[in-house]
Amino acid sequence: MSRIASAFAGANHTALIPYITVGYPSVETTLKAVPLLASNGCDIIELGIPFSDPLADGATIQRASYEALRQGVTPKVCFEVAQKLRRQVEIPLVFMTYYNPVVKFGLEQFCSKCAEVGIDGLIIPDLPPEEGQDLEQSIRRHGLDLIYLLSPASTEERIRLVTSRSSGFIYLVSLTGVTGARDKLPEELENFVARVRERTEKPLCVGFGVSTLEQARRIAKVADGVIVGSRIIQLLDEDKSLKNVCSFIKSLREALS
Repeated sequence: MSRIASAFAGANHTALIPYITVGYPSVETTLKAVPLLASNGCDIIELGIPFSDPLADGATIQRASYEALRQGVTPKVCFEVAQKLRRQVEIPLVFMTYYNPVVKFGLEQFCSKCAEVGIDGLIIPDLPPEEGQDLEQSIRRHGLDLIYLLSPASTEERIRLVTSRSSGFIYLVSLTGVTGARDKLPEELENFVARVRERTEKPLCVGFGVSTLEQARRIAKVADGVIVGSRIIQLLDEDKSLKNVCSFIKSLREALS
C-alpha cells in the first residue's frame, strides 16, 4: 500500500489536504509550516511548484507563485525543500505542478528525483489522461501516484477514463473555474461526487473554493478528502507567526471528525 493509499485506510476518516506554494512567503516559512500542518491533523500535503502560467489557479495562488518565482524558487529548490521536509514528516507529500516544468526537467528525471526526495505523487492540472501515458510509465517505475482531475463538466467518458487511470486518489474540482476561496459551493456538488462514485472505489477528494468549516463538513458527508489551498495562503499573509493557520487547521480537523 502506498503512503497516499494509507492516508485513506482509516474507517470513517476524512482526509484533510492543505495546499501551500513552496517558497511563499519564504522557503523558511514552508519548512516551518509543513511540520505544523502535519502535527495539527493534516493527512496529505500538497506542495505547489511555482510556475509562471498557473492556468488552474486564481488570484491568491497566482500571486503566491509569482512572489516565489521572484525569490528564485525553482523546481530544483522545491526538490531540496521536499527532501528536508521528508526528514521531518511521515505523511504523504504531493507536488502540484504544471506539465511544462516536468517536461523541461525530463519525465524520467523528474519522477526519479521525486522518489529520491520522498515525494509520493503528482497533481498536474493541465495534463489530460489522453496525453499522460509517457509520464505514467515513469510514475510507475518510481512507485509514485499520478492524480488526475475531474470537474462538474466532465462527461461520462472522461469520468471512466480518469477513474481508470488516476492513482492515489481522484481530485474533484468542486466548480468550473479556478482556485480561490468562495462563500459557497455549487448546489450540484453532491450529485457530481455521486456520479464519480458510481464509477470507482478509489478515494475522491474535493478542492477549489473550500474555505469554511461548513463547506468542509458538507464535503465530508460525500467525499473521502477535503483540499484547502487559497484560504491557507491568505492566512499566511495575515499572520506570519502561523498561529492563524494552525488554528484554522485544528478547527477543520475537528469539523471533519
